[in-house]
This record gives sequence, C-alpha cells and structure tokens, in this order.
Amino acid sequence: MNYLEFEKPLAEIEGKAEELRAMARSNEGMDVKAEAAALDAKAAAMLKDLYGKLTRWQKCQVARHAERPHCQEYIETLFTEYTPLAGDRNFADDHAVMGGMARFNDRPVVVIGHEKGHDTQSRIERNFGMARPEGYRKAIRLMELADKFNLPVVTLVDTPGAYPGKGAEERGQSEAIARSTQACLTIGVPLVSVIIGEGGSGGAVAFATGNRLAMLEHSIYSVISPEGCASILWKDAEKMREAAEALRLTAQDLLELGVTDRVVAEPVGGAHRNREQAIASVGAAIAAMLGELDGLDRAGLIADRRRKYLELGSKGLAA
Repeated sequence: MNYLEFEKPLAEIEGKAEELRAMARSNEGMDVKAEAAALDAKAAAMLKDLYGKLTRWQKCQVARHAERPHCQEYIETLFTEYTPLAGDRNFADDHAVMGGMARFNDRPVVVIGHEKGHDTQSRIERNFGMARPEGYRKAIRLMELADKFNLPVVTLVDTPGAYPGKGAEERGQSEAIARSTQACLTIGVPLVSVIIGEGGSGGAVAFATGNRLAMLEHSIYSVISPEGCASILWKDAEKMREAAEALRLTAQDLLELGVTDRVVAEPVGGAHRNREQAIASVGAAIAAMLGELDGLDRAGLIADRRRKYLELGSKGLAA
C-alpha cells in the first residue's frame, strides 16, 4: 500500500498487524489472531475517521493517488467489445487520450478518456494524462463519429491539465481545446462525463462539457492546480493548502455550486482501496445518467446542455 502523508499513523498500525502475521507464519504454533484482529479494528476505525474529515488539500492528494483505478481499467471492466481508434488524421496519435467504440450494458457507445499510466514506463508513454493538441483532435473525431452514428458518448476525465509544452503550443493547443469543448456542446447525442481523479483546467473541460457530470467522492475539478494558484497569488507554491481551500475544488463543493450533477461514493479509504467497488459505482452512475437522457431528441439534448451551462454556478450565487 502506498500511503499518503496524512495516513502515516494508519500505516504504522496496519504495518504492526502485518508484522504480527509475518511472525506467525514463520513460527509454527504462534497465535496472533486476537492481537492482529484488534489492530485491524483500530485501523478500520482510524481509516473511517481520517476519510470522514478530509481537508480540500488532502482530497487533492487522494485524487492524485498513484493506485487509483485509471481510465483503461474502467474501460476494460465496464465496457465490452471495445475497439480503440487512434490518431487525429493530422499529426499523430496521442497516448494520453484513449477512446473508441464499445458496448456499455450491451448498448453501443463511444468512450473517451484520459489515461495517466500505472507504472514509470506507461506514465511516460501516456505523458501522465496530459494531452497534446492531437489528443483533443482525436476526441473531436470520435465525438463527430458518435454524432454521425447516433451513439451516446461517455467521457472519463483524469488529467492535471493539457500539456503546456512548446510543441503543443506550436500545434495549436488552445484551439484544439476550444474545438473539443465546442464539439461537446454541439453534438446531438447524449454526453455523460465522470471525473475519476483530477479534472484540471481546460484540459478537463474539453471532455467534461456534457449533459450530465458526475464526480467520484474524492475527485477534484478546478481551473488551476492548487500549486499553480499559490504560485500566482502568493508567489509561493508551498501555500497550496490555502489555495485548495480558496478554489473550492472538491466534488462536494461543486455539487453545492451546481457544477456537478452527482457525487459517486467511494469505498472507505478511497477508490484505490477497493478498485472493483469504485468501478462498479461509476458504472451505476453512468447507467443512471444515460437513463435520464433517454427519450430526448437531438434538439432536446443540445437544449438540455445549453441550459445546464448557462445556469452554471447559479446555486452558489443564490446562496
């Protein structure tokens, strides 16, 4: 288990329980069941307490946890007959963005998402989920394909933001993000999005501008990272905790503001502690959101999306 900074007390207790079990395995006749069970109970209570009162910065850490299930795992588990489609038909194939045609609950759909990678090699290959212009142009191509064949679109968002490199800027990064956002708004098929980890800046908006948006309980969605915000406002990236509080970037904050439509509960301790349960919960949320849009025609879907974004934030302003 890869423990976060605030989980150190928990790591000590779970470590002691594992040490006892290791000793018992190497010493026949040694009975540590009662002691280990007591430590397990103490750890479970501490885990519940820790995750019941996370600060916004701690939620950022959970959202970025390296062991959270990523887009590829969601696609492999929730979708069948997945056929990946590659390239933007202009420059290259961006491995930070994956997508293609698939079936969800035996319903044909197009699925698109950011993939961060799960180890050093795959993270480098996937550019840590930071898409270049060709990634967004690939997404546009997939959305237009879905529109042509009347297929719902499901997007899985998990990115710290679009890649800000020199080459990306030269190839029109901002234009590609804008056109991807435009495609989200103009396609005449259902578009549902789930933020499964980080939703960073325009790089996330370009996939998440749908009819319905769900966020995992410990995911985040913001115009800038807390570190970036702190660097701009206070000239000190170490003030990221204060920035996280000011940004109101958690799923709970954004539900209150009306930015997200639902919060998907995670297992106690975060999605990484029970990947199967977390993925199943996301699948149920996708099914529910698609169900809400059944019966709407092309004009109705576009009007529903337009209304949603014209009213964005009105809840928080009224409060």
